[in-house]
Amino acid sequence: MAYMVVYISRFILVFLFAIYTFDCFWSLRSGVSRERQRSMYHRQVLIMYTILIDLNLCIYVSTNNIFILVFMIAQMVFFAISMLIYKKIYKHASYALINNMCMLMTISFAILARLDFANAIKQFVMAVIGMVATCFIPALISKLKVWNRLKWVYAIIGILGLALVLVVGSTVYGAKLNINLGPITIQPSEFIKIIFVFFVAAMLYVLPKDDLTKMKIDFKSYDFRLVLIATAVAGMHVLILVLSKDLGNACIFLFTYIVMLYVATRKPLYLIITLAGTAVGGVLIYFLFNHVRVRVAAWLDPLSTIQDQGYQVSQSLFAIGTGSWFGMGLCQGMPDKIPVVSQDFVFAAISEELGAIFGLCLIFVCISCLFMFFNIAMEIRDQFYKLIALGLGTLYGVQVFITLGGVTKFIPSTGVTLPLVSYGGSSLLSTMVLFAIIQGLYCRMFDKDKNEEDLESYQVRGDR
Repeated sequence: MAYMVVYISRFILVFLFAIYTFDCFWSLRSGVSRERQRSMYHRQVLIMYTILIDLNLCIYVSTNNIFILVFMIAQMVFFAISMLIYKKIYKHASYALINNMCMLMTISFAILARLDFANAIKQFVMAVIGMVATCFIPALISKLKVWNRLKWVYAIIGILGLALVLVVGSTVYGAKLNINLGPITIQPSEFIKIIFVFFVAAMLYVLPKDDLTKMKIDFKSYDFRLVLIATAVAGMHVLILVLSKDLGNACIFLFTYIVMLYVATRKPLYLIITLAGTAVGGVLIYFLFNHVRVRVAAWLDPLSTIQDQGYQVSQSLFAIGTGSWFGMGLCQGMPDKIPVVSQDFVFAAISEELGAIFGLCLIFVCISCLFMFFNIAMEIRDQFYKLIALGLGTLYGVQVFITLGGVTKFIPSTGVTLPLVSYGGSSLLSTMVLFAIIQGLYCRMFDKDKNEEDLESYQVRGDR
């Protein structure tokens, strides 16, 4: 009986998630009316709750653990309150982002409950704490006007925080990532990367905007000195991460800075120089660190080293291939065969048991979030906040790409979590902060003096 329930639910889940994903993109079209958008977002909420119930019922019939049903009810209450906070308190919050954040956490709670129920409970508790802690952030972002004046505060916090991890941090899989405070483990880089975006935006938003596309650079000009200082401080962040052997986050910091620098200056020569420096640095890191060479070898031919360094990637590929299009069904696969499956390789577990179509829909939901981040970066007028939205969007997109690339053997694995889906309190909290900041930017675009007619004409695709 349990097998039949799980077997049938595979197709229901794929069908519902496909509709949800379609609405994510269809609602972004410029010609869609506000009423039609609201209808789509309400349908997304209904689909999300249906998927939540379906996933938890599958786990319950497979495990007979009554606490799964209690956990399901707790999730429904949590998501209802979370949506109520944003939709009632923040008039101009993005419904699409709220729905996507809750949907991604729904999938996270379900797959973690299937892998390790204790971890799912911990993740849920951190989500509740995160919602309480971040529900004030949109108001702070939209109302306070001091954020662009704190650039050296951001720099000092970032460098000292990363240096602290380098000195006293605990080593996890060859890299210094965490600081242990008794029973609590914190990964400071997850939060510092957001502070880093604020630093870069505060440094670069004052650059002149004339003759930006010229290749020529005046090495005596004020804007060049400003770029040089920003690059030096950004380089210190990346260097400390490299010394800590946290190469995944080093890549995230580096590429986020490159994108923000190019958009702020529009000088192709800056882009060429930074990319060339990145390439040279990558080669040096390969020869300096043995564990980097090991991961590259595992990436190039994991099957030849399946008994050793290639085991994790090989098991990930086996899991994704075994799941096929519709998956084996929740609790019917063997995702526990993949090392660190609940963190770095959670996408492989999802693809194995829920299927490749479900996994593709998950990727497209992440892409729709990225589109909304970049959309607000294009629409917002203030250059500082434009760079904030661009930087956070780049940060999010690079992290998703690195995670999925490592799981699918597209790039070497770097030990980066999938935002809102992978297990990890620091990752979850930092991503909730990121989404809350973006919500604050949405609210900031619509000041209290705009009347309803202005809002209609200034409508941002996917904003409500």
